[in-house]
Amino acid sequence: MSKSGVKVRFYRIKNRLKEKAAGLGQDANIEIEFDEGLISAAEEALNEMAEEYPDWVMSVIDDLFEAHRRCVDDDVNRKGYFERINTIAHDMKGQGGTFGYQLITDFAEGLYKFTTSGSGLSDSHVDIIKAHIDAMRVVIRERIEGDGGDIGTDLKNGLKQSVEKYNSRA
Repeated sequence: MSKSGVKVRFYRIKNRLKEKAAGLGQDANIEIEFDEGLISAAEEALNEMAEEYPDWVMSVIDDLFEAHRRCVDDDVNRKGYFERINTIAHDMKGQGGTFGYQLITDFAEGLYKFTTSGSGLSDSHVDIIKAHIDAMRVVIRERIEGDGGDIGTDLKNGLKQSVEKYNSRA
């Protein structure tokens, strides 16, 4: 009985998922086959999405730029725009690498971390956001895939210097 005098029953239900995953109750040597047609169709769909990714993500970058512009024009409501930027960056960071644009993932992750709650709201912080957006625009405009090689390294270093410069003013 509980302290209030009400009877409480606790049921412990056996987790059958562990058994299924371990192959218990089945022949563990059964070979699992995947339909090659389904795999091929999925790969084709992913490739098509990868071709469309630069155009699609540029519209998302434009959304980031618009939120940034509002930060510049409306410092009273800046916190809300930072939250919007943070949400967009969160969505972007998981997609770039999937479609061959690792630098987009890297820059979006940096922007996401930079705009988490508790980050500053100064004009210098707004400038750092713009530096991230500018780096993403270059990646997509120039179709810099993968890690970008030397150009990617230069972009990362340039962004890092911008962040350090503005952080020293903040």
